Amino acid sequence: MSTNEFLSSLFSLEGRTALVTGGTRGIGQKIALALAKAGADLILIQRNLDNQDTATEARQLGRKATVVQCDLTDKVQIGAIVQKITGSEDAGGMGLVVDILVNCGGIQRRAPAEIFTDENWSEVLQVNLNAVWTLSRDCGAHMLKTRGVGSTNPRGKIINIASLLSYQGGLTVPAYAAAKHGVLGLIKALSNEWSPKGINVNGISPGYIATEMNTALIADPVRSRQIMERIPIGRWGAPEDFEGAVVFLASRASDYVCGETLVVDGGWMARCCGPRPVFVNKSKTFLFEIMMSEYVGRTVNFSPESIVFVIWNAGPGNHKVQ
Repeated sequence: MSTNEFLSSLFSLEGRTALVTGGTRGIGQKIALALAKAGADLILIQRNLDNQDTATEARQLGRKATVVQCDLTDKVQIGAIVQKITGSEDAGGMGLVVDILVNCGGIQRRAPAEIFTDENWSEVLQVNLNAVWTLSRDCGAHMLKTRGVGSTNPRGKIINIASLLSYQGGLTVPAYAAAKHGVLGLIKALSNEWSPKGINVNGISPGYIATEMNTALIADPVRSRQIMERIPIGRWGAPEDFEGAVVFLASRASDYVCGETLVVDGGWMARCCGPRPVFVNKSKTFLFEIMMSEYVGRTVNFSPESIVFVIWNAGPGNHKVQ
């Protein structure tokens, strides 16, 4: 077997169809086009049918691309969309088969928790969690009809986009953090039920990525600097960084990967989570935080008498001990 044949046997998506939300821009667009480059036809769920960029580019790659209008904030539309796509043409459906689902659509609303409105809470939970659940449930039910013990069909693949805030709380984003924690639990719950029945359910957790959702953070010189200082790879992520991850999770290469979430963050989680010693001087003022990625191969000199005690698990920033 040649190298190309080996790689194709693992990663080719020829003959498969992927349903993608949030595929018109940013991470979602690069994910959709990566699937198309790997051989998959696309079904793109979009609120705005005017944006045909992703579909057009997929067709230029020689793939079929079907655009279906649906508003992720609308529970009724979301509840009917999979039946519309997969139902028989005789029954008014489109008669399409979904082999891969990628839930990438998402929104963000920022405000301090004490003034965060019920409207914003409900909207964020609907798009980032409820819609993910509904599409996962309905596409899963569709996939189960042709898979299971003894089936020779390729395994169905459901990939839900999580977040670093699936593991952390963040600031001024309570609804988003709650939703993304929920996505992480949903991935594991569905995987427990469907792995033995021919469906892999996994996720991808993006780090700090230079997309429209993070425009405010990128434009803030203080926050942007703080974020950059804590990314070991030394740069913000780009939507292109998710192409390999999604093709892996959508392909045969990941058939034994179940209920997992692949973190694509330039090393952020490896650096900022878990016990971290922070040294504090006699005036109880933060001095510095030992980060192994910063000090590998370097000698660190400090005056032992200036150290009073160590705090574990302190977060970033200039801390004072009360």
